[in-house]
Amino acid sequence: MRILRNLAVAVAVLGLASSAAAQSILRDAETEAFFRDISRDMIVAAGLDPKSVQIILVGDSSINAFVTGGQNIFIHSGLISRAESVNDLQGVIAHEIGHISGGHSVRFNEGAGPATNISLLSLVGAAAAIAVGAGEAGMAILGLGTAVAQGKFLSFTRDQESRADQAGAVYLSKAHLSGRGSIAFFKRLQGEEYRYAVPQDNEYNRTHPLSSTRIANLEAVYKADPAWSTPADPALENRFKRVKAKLIGFVDEPQQVLRLYPESDQSAPGRYARAYAWHRSAYPDQAVGEVDKLLKTAPGDPFYLELKGQILLESGKPQEAVPVLRAAVRADPDEPLIMTLLGHALIADENKLDFAEAEPLLKRAIARDRENPFAWYQLGVIYDRKGDEPRAALAAAERFNLEGNAMGAAANARIALNGLPRGTPDWIRADDIALLAADELGKKKRRR
Repeated sequence: MRILRNLAVAVAVLGLASSAAAQSILRDAETEAFFRDISRDMIVAAGLDPKSVQIILVGDSSINAFVTGGQNIFIHSGLISRAESVNDLQGVIAHEIGHISGGHSVRFNEGAGPATNISLLSLVGAAAAIAVGAGEAGMAILGLGTAVAQGKFLSFTRDQESRADQAGAVYLSKAHLSGRGSIAFFKRLQGEEYRYAVPQDNEYNRTHPLSSTRIANLEAVYKADPAWSTPADPALENRFKRVKAKLIGFVDEPQQVLRLYPESDQSAPGRYARAYAWHRSAYPDQAVGEVDKLLKTAPGDPFYLELKGQILLESGKPQEAVPVLRAAVRADPDEPLIMTLLGHALIADENKLDFAEAEPLLKRAIARDRENPFAWYQLGVIYDRKGDEPRAALAAAERFNLEGNAMGAAANARIALNGLPRGTPDWIRADDIALLAADELGKKKRRR
């Protein structure tokens, strides 16, 4: 598990309001494979292509999930930490798929537009009143107009949330998945509302319906569905426990992790969480010891091998990490994140002979996952060591473009354009990045 880049978005919370924030995107091969497997049937039920829907993990401790940028579902790490079963998580994902299928991101202006018009009309009316000397009346008109506009917009978002709830129930049913997890999760949100003293008597000033309203609207629907009593897939439940444990091990304070998963817990999730906690506490021997015990039970598990290789690599032992990560790639030859980690280890061991292995490996990883800035960085290192300055600059431009650094992307794209043969695929890509970066820099300049 790694933090690969940051994401700045306005967050639409499942039950509680939040503002725009800069958040870290967490990448983990096992977690992403798990997300794909638990959501595929619901995505198909919604008439969407599973290859087009991405579920992205965000490093944030709040209980939150949201949709933005088309068919991208963002799930906060805090939501997974608080979820108690795979079915809880499937209920959340079903709701977010409801937003996608309803085109709610695209239809945002349907709610914002009328609200803006009301605000503008109230502003004009207020200005007219003030102009003729009725200052207090003008301010009253302005305040009323703002309140009406806000109320209209919030009513629109609450309606979207209710529609997403109902659509999610349909997709769970079509996928033969129980709605128990969805109800359990809304009850957990209701508990959070009580904890933060969120008023429970009206919804007028909320972006979402009250959790009690959502539970009342959905419980009868779910209980009438034949899937209500269907238990979760035991294999997926076990995978959920592993993913949750490694996430807690990665994001929580090590002392807290060791309290949640004490040495007496000899389960696979317990060892997984402690391995991360020991590694983050700079005790690599203890961390490797936990992973070795996991590998005794599943010698060919690619994710256990990946973790052991990561611990060795980040502990300054790249030569020991390389054979372990090679074994991980053999166990899961199509996983780009594991390929990238092996490429990193091959570069880090400073053996020039390993560069010949690392270059095609990183190119294969990028072909499967172009949105990995760390893979582009590693490939750029190889080009730089070979003296191929234009392609090193292109790799840097790709990385900066993904990280939202328009200035860095523009500068490196120009270097690439000056050194690459005109009209080649690499030159065309450098030109595309240069245009994108120039457009972004122009927007920033106009905002000042």
